Amino acid sequence: MFARAPKKSDNTKYYEVLGVPKNASQEDLKKAYRKAAIKNHPDKGGDPEKFKELAQAYEVLSDPEKRDIYDTYGEDALKEGMGGGGGDPFDLFQSFFGGSPFGGMKGGSSRGRRQRRGEDVIHPLKVSLEDLYNGTSKKLSLSRNVICSKCKGKGSKSGASMKCAGCQGSGVKVTIRQVGPSMIQQVQQHCNECRGSGEIINEKDRCPQCKGEKVVQDKKVLEVVVEKGMQNGQKITFAGEADEAPDMVTGDIVFVLQVKEHPRFKRKGDDLFVEHTLSLTEALCGFQFVLTHLDNRQLLIKSQPGEVIKPEQFKAIDDEGMPMYQRPFMKGKLYIHFNIDFPDSLTPEQCKTIESVLPPRPSVGLTDMELDECEETTLHDVNMEEEMRRKQSQAQEAYEEDEEHMGGPQRVQCAQQ
Repeated sequence: MFARAPKKSDNTKYYEVLGVPKNASQEDLKKAYRKAAIKNHPDKGGDPEKFKELAQAYEVLSDPEKRDIYDTYGEDALKEGMGGGGGDPFDLFQSFFGGSPFGGMKGGSSRGRRQRRGEDVIHPLKVSLEDLYNGTSKKLSLSRNVICSKCKGKGSKSGASMKCAGCQGSGVKVTIRQVGPSMIQQVQQHCNECRGSGEIINEKDRCPQCKGEKVVQDKKVLEVVVEKGMQNGQKITFAGEADEAPDMVTGDIVFVLQVKEHPRFKRKGDDLFVEHTLSLTEALCGFQFVLTHLDNRQLLIKSQPGEVIKPEQFKAIDDEGMPMYQRPFMKGKLYIHFNIDFPDSLTPEQCKTIESVLPPRPSVGLTDMELDECEETTLHDVNMEEEMRRKQSQAQEAYEEDEEHMGGPQRVQCAQQ
C-alpha cells in the first residue's frame, strides 16, 4: 500500500515572515533571520509571537529537507509529521548566535539568561474635561538615570571590578533577628557596601564621569499627547523611557490621566450631563438660554411652542456629548437636567390671575357642613435628611437603654431533653 501524498497548501508564509524571496540562498536566510530576531527579541521589547514565527520559519527553511517538503506541500505537511519543527525559539536563537547578543547573562539555560526588567515609573497627569474633549499635548521634563557613556555602564576605566566581600557577590545580605522566645526572623536587604550591585570598584579605577555608579542623571522632555475621548485613569505609555541600568531591560514611563472636576459638566462614558434651573414662568411658558460648550461654542437651547417642562425632567441633544476615543468624529449625547425654581409665595391677586388661565382645581367632594366637621391640620417645612438622622439616633438610644435594663445581651440556650 502506498501513502497518499499530502494535499498541497500555502507555501509562501515562511518566506514572507523572514521578508525574503522563495529563491533566497541560505546566506540570505541567515542574514534576514539575524536582523529580524534581534529586532523582535522579547528582552528588547519585541513581540513574543512574532519572535516565535521567525524562529519557526528559519528552522524550516534553513533545513534543506524541510524546505523541500514545505515548498512542495506547504505548512500542513510539516504539521502532519513529514518535517517536524516547533522547537524552543530561544534555544534556536542561542544556537544561532552562540550566546545572547544582549550581554550580562552568564550561565544556566537560555531562558535563565534573560535580562531582568527595570521597574516602570508611574506619573499622574492632571487634565481638564476640556482637554479630553478637544485633545491636547503637554511637554513634561523628567529626570532619569542613563547608562554612563564614558564607561558604557561598567563603572570603571578598565572595566575591572571585585566581588563584594560583604554579600559574596549576591547583592543582598541576610540577617537573623530574634523576635520572641524560640522565634527568629530572617530579613533580606540590599547590601549597603556595594549598593546591591554585588561588586566593588576600586576608588582609583572608578569612572570619572559616573564615579563608579555606572549611570548618570539625564533630563528628557516628553510630549504627552492626550487624545480626544480619553477616560479618567487611562494610561499613556512611553516604552523603554524609565531609568536605565546595566544588564537590565529598561522599564516604561506611564502617565495615568486624572480628570479634574468640572464646575458645570459631568461625564458618564461618552455622554455629558449639565443641570439647568428654569423659573416657573419659563417652565410653563417657554424658555431659551445659551450654553457655552467645552470647545467654547455657543449652543442655543430653547423649548418647543406650548411645551411644559416638569421638575427633574431630562432632555437630550444628539452628537453634543464627548468624542469617542479613537473615533473623534462620533460623539455621545448631551443631557440637560431641568430644575424648576418655584416662587416662595403668591399674593391673592397673583393666585386669581393664575387660576384664570390654568385648569380649575379639583373638588374635594364634600359639602360645606361635612368640611366643617373635619379636623384642620397645619403643614410645616421639614428637612428629610435631618429627620431621618434624628429618628436613627433615637432608635439607637432606645436600643442601648434596653440593653442596660436587660443586663447586656441575653444568650439563648437549648433546653436539655
